[in-house]
Amino acid sequence: MKELQYLNRYFIKYRGRLLLGLFITIIARIFALLAPKFIGDSITIIEKSISGEITDIALVESELLTNILLILGTTLLAGFFTFMMRQTFIVVSRYIEYDLKNEIFQQYERLSLGFYKQNRTGDLMNRISEDVSKVRMYVGPAIMYSTTTITLFIVVISYMFYKAPILTLYAITPLPVLSIAVYKLSVAIHKRSTIVQQYLSKLTTYTQESFSGISVIKAYGIEPRVNESFVSLSETSKEKNIDLVKVQALFFPLMILLIGVSNLLVIYIGGNQFINGKIEDLGTVVEFLIYVNMLTWPVAVVGWVTSMVQQAEASQKRINEFLKEEPTIKNTIAEATPVVGKIEFNNLSYTYPETNITALKDVSFSVNPGETLSIIGNTGSGKSTVLELIGRLYDVETGQLNIDGIPINKLNLNSLRSSIGYVPQDAFLFSDSISNNIKFGKENATEAEVIEAAKNAAVHQNIENFSKGYDTILGERGITLSGGQKQRVSIARAIIKNPQILLFDDCLSAVDTETEEEILQNLHKISQNKTTIIVSHRVSSAKNADKIIVLEEGKIIQQGTHNELVNVDGYYKELYAKQLLEKEM
Repeated sequence: MKELQYLNRYFIKYRGRLLLGLFITIIARIFALLAPKFIGDSITIIEKSISGEITDIALVESELLTNILLILGTTLLAGFFTFMMRQTFIVVSRYIEYDLKNEIFQQYERLSLGFYKQNRTGDLMNRISEDVSKVRMYVGPAIMYSTTTITLFIVVISYMFYKAPILTLYAITPLPVLSIAVYKLSVAIHKRSTIVQQYLSKLTTYTQESFSGISVIKAYGIEPRVNESFVSLSETSKEKNIDLVKVQALFFPLMILLIGVSNLLVIYIGGNQFINGKIEDLGTVVEFLIYVNMLTWPVAVVGWVTSMVQQAEASQKRINEFLKEEPTIKNTIAEATPVVGKIEFNNLSYTYPETNITALKDVSFSVNPGETLSIIGNTGSGKSTVLELIGRLYDVETGQLNIDGIPINKLNLNSLRSSIGYVPQDAFLFSDSISNNIKFGKENATEAEVIEAAKNAAVHQNIENFSKGYDTILGERGITLSGGQKQRVSIARAIIKNPQILLFDDCLSAVDTETEEEILQNLHKISQNKTTIIVSHRVSSAKNADKIIVLEEGKIIQQGTHNELVNVDGYYKELYAKQLLEKEM
């Protein structure tokens, strides 16, 4: 139960509703207790009428009619309060589910980029959906039935002791056996529940990756192989679920057996006590039979509740693992810090902790507001890492990165990122309208601003050709658009933000040279007072920059203007000659 202690904060938050539910539960059980008493009284009246103790038939009929009305009334009231009890507890469980999902999602947003490189999307989704659902069953039905069971036991057994102490002791004799059995089975359920949830995460992850990569699966014609792997994983998951169900299946037969034993004891012992005169009324024996059977469902539900609690603890443990995770990138400055845009790298080196690959080695350069820097280099040379460090997606290890003369970790993180327009190498679009995807950079943007940004990104004409224009709904990850269109919509999203720093990570690779030239000219106009860094494999994207640096294996091997570099033997001159030849061909 240690893992479930995390939920105490929510119990405190909704303590008013929970206490109301507890009060209603007690009222409902008291009314439920009255009906068997009136039934027992009725049996006693009939017994005395048959034995001749009561000879007034009218009195018997009157007593029976009164008892019938009382039974009906108390049953209806018990039913009404039971309904109110369910409404109270189940509603609280939904509130807690809502709060917990929001807390997990906000934690996912807080966590650094490295966290997502170490954990799979399917597993993250499973913890916020399936695991939270298991926890909701604990804070709702499990607590509700536990409260009902405890209340019923206290009320019923107290009354039973009051009526016939010896008979009560015999009736509850099987309960210690039940407690031991529940404990043993609970341990087994907890172990199996953890394994089941782990395999559910694996299934979710495999399914999510298969659907995301369906175009690759179809292109390579490997559907049978993927299906075979899925069937194998499903088979293992099924076996683990069956192992869990086998243990759970022992609960109800065991409960019913023990309740049956209690019934036999009540009939045998109660019958003997009535015959021997130790119990005056036959109605008391009938009452006890009803009370024992009233305890059947609560006792039987102990197993189900225990199973739910064990599953919830296993799920909450998985949730707590991520809730306790601390982001490596922290906002240490509370007050807002304005950003002008001067960027300085001083002898900076960086190694990715996930792979131990050194991406940058002793890199130094600077770029001022109003200037454009272009970074050229082969794949894996560290170009994207430069942009990720400027956006503080990772923290600097060795050397220094200053923005406006201030170490980047001394800036307010929200101020820094709100001043950056970033277009990643892999353009990601949401399953929403094109207009809303562009507005992602500026939520309150007008239609005119959206169109202007699209024009500057040279995608306006393409959007206009769609039947629904800017209201066109994109498929998942923007699959409706071509690669070049996705890149240009991403550029429009960055432009509309009007940031002080513009970062473009090889985001023109999928467009033709004419469109590329148009976009670069537009960017030159709108970035007059901004700091712009363009990462590219193409010399055509870099030639108009104020400064160009060439990276190779994380080191700067050349830097200067286009005219300076094409007149010096080296990587840039060779690349320029090669791409110029390709263009002529």
